Amino acid sequence: MSRYFIFYKPYRVLCQFSQEGEKATLAHYFPGLPKNIYPVGRLDYDSEGLLILTDDKSLTARLLDPIFAHGRTYFVQVEGQVKDEAIKELAAGVTINVDGKKYKTKKATARILEQEPGVPDRDPPIRFRKDIPTSWISLTLTEGKNRQVRKMTAAVGFPTLRLVRYSIGRVNIAGMRPGEYKEAGEEIKQALLDKAK
Repeated sequence: MSRYFIFYKPYRVLCQFSQEGEKATLAHYFPGLPKNIYPVGRLDYDSEGLLILTDDKSLTARLLDPIFAHGRTYFVQVEGQVKDEAIKELAAGVTINVDGKKYKTKKATARILEQEPGVPDRDPPIRFRKDIPTSWISLTLTEGKNRQVRKMTAAVGFPTLRLVRYSIGRVNIAGMRPGEYKEAGEEIKQALLDKAK
């Protein structure tokens, strides 16, 4: 029987169990976890939010295969007051640099969040500058290039200050705190692969 964990990865935690200098890793949050359970994909050290860990190799392969194009929603705090034009550009696809080559991102779902999303405060918080406003956007992608969200918002003139992956398919981190995890049953497989409601 495969095992599945929903984890709210905190800021400044590596998505690996092996130690790397003084940086925090998954081993700090999952002591004694069987060796064959791994994170599905990754979140950058400076990103937060939903991470799935499992020993189900078929689910991992399907979630990572771009042919299935499953949706991942990110809440992104950016520098500046986001304009509708930038949102349209993000949705249509923008050109970013991937491995030294220009790459046009696939169509995405993008919108301005009128209120801050209900995610816990970051520790430490972002650097506050009273003369520069910030905005929150919701961005749903069906692909995952290295640091893609950060590159996309920078391409439209709004650098990312904070990045939280909120959901994959219908699985999300609502009500969870950074560092918390919960174990799920087999039903999570379909929820991960379904379109977000």
